[in-house]
Amino acid sequence: MIGLLAPAAARPSLPDAKIDPVYRRLRWQIFLGIFIGYAGYYLVRKNFSLAMPALIEEGFSRGQLGIAMSGVAVAYGISKFVMGTVSDRSNPRYFLPLGLLISAAVMLLFGFADWAVSSVGIMFTLLFINGWAQGMGWPPCGRTMVHWWSRSERGGVVSLWNVAHNVGGGAIGPLFILGMAWFDDWHSAFYLPALVACAVALFAWATMRDTPQSCGLPAIEAWRNEYPEGYQQQHEQELSTREILFNHVLNNRLLWCIALANVFVYFLRYGVLDWAPVFLQENKGFAVNSSSWAYFLYEWAGIPGTLLCGWLSDKVFRGNRGITGIVFMLLVTVFTLLYWLNPPGHPAIDMTALIAIGFFIYGPVMLIGLQALELVPKKAAGTAAGLTGLFGYLGGSVAASALLGFSVDWLGWNGGFALLIGACVLATLMLLPTVKGARTV
Repeated sequence: MIGLLAPAAARPSLPDAKIDPVYRRLRWQIFLGIFIGYAGYYLVRKNFSLAMPALIEEGFSRGQLGIAMSGVAVAYGISKFVMGTVSDRSNPRYFLPLGLLISAAVMLLFGFADWAVSSVGIMFTLLFINGWAQGMGWPPCGRTMVHWWSRSERGGVVSLWNVAHNVGGGAIGPLFILGMAWFDDWHSAFYLPALVACAVALFAWATMRDTPQSCGLPAIEAWRNEYPEGYQQQHEQELSTREILFNHVLNNRLLWCIALANVFVYFLRYGVLDWAPVFLQENKGFAVNSSSWAYFLYEWAGIPGTLLCGWLSDKVFRGNRGITGIVFMLLVTVFTLLYWLNPPGHPAIDMTALIAIGFFIYGPVMLIGLQALELVPKKAAGTAAGLTGLFGYLGGSVAASALLGFSVDWLGWNGGFALLIGACVLATLMLLPTVKGARTV
């Protein structure tokens, strides 16, 4: 990477009297930058779904729109790994806003250019570009967090930051309603969130910074006097792409374990979420409104669950992310069994079980991302997180749509839930090696 995207150079050290106040101020400022910046990515990720009813009225079939929409998922899964590698050689202050501006530009094309919604091929191409740009959001945030917060703080920091996707995703609907009220135009599902995202990109650029050293500050380990096992001064040096991949990522056994665990965690996360309305209506007798509320509560239950998981991993399990994830996965298994085996006619139990699954499943989702950051030197954090994301989206998310759907067609809901329980077990087994084998640098 060259020019503005290159990592910022180290600056001369600040006087000792200024280090503490500057460090404390910048950490709050930078956290706001990556939190609001990443929330902004969700303003321009799922807009196409809101516009689909209008596109169906214009003559497109559901199957055609489904093909077009798949461009986001395919590109995002690949990009999260590829762009994660690039982000480790880049300045997050420029890298994150750039990806957000590209996504916003695609949404503006959908909103203002009639040709952008004229064919399935064009829509797929534009959504593929959007999905690729979306892969530029998570890795620079991960790089930022491992440079500005020490290991003992990261459980709480990462779990709080992880709520950004709920905040951003939840804001799309109100913005669309506002756009319809102002302009009476379904295209506002694209252009109004995109304009807000542009403002968010500017805010992220203004508030984010690269490494502490680029601000004249010492490394976080030195400032906190907290050196994890295996830490060396060379971990503060930028690495080449070859060093990142072959010295720290592709040969990392524990990283492969959590990447495989992520397949099964995402399979369960999206398998339960995506099919909840259908399962509750077909198998439990729920009305459409009730199943929609269940869908909403599942997603939002993940906010307190994620925060609790981060706090427990820091304070109770003393940084052992593996055992924390296993405890949460065991609880997910219990409530998935209850959700499955509870007979029709007891909607309160069904709702409680579904909310509990949402509450507990997002903890392991967050912890796997956090473990990826901690299993490699911080200069390789984006690539490591990208690898787990690649497995989660291309393996777990795609399987949750296709494999689970075909299984229910062929074997009924019992067959589908047998796969979900199997995913719980396999995710837990994949996390076991990390309980004692974690090496944090």
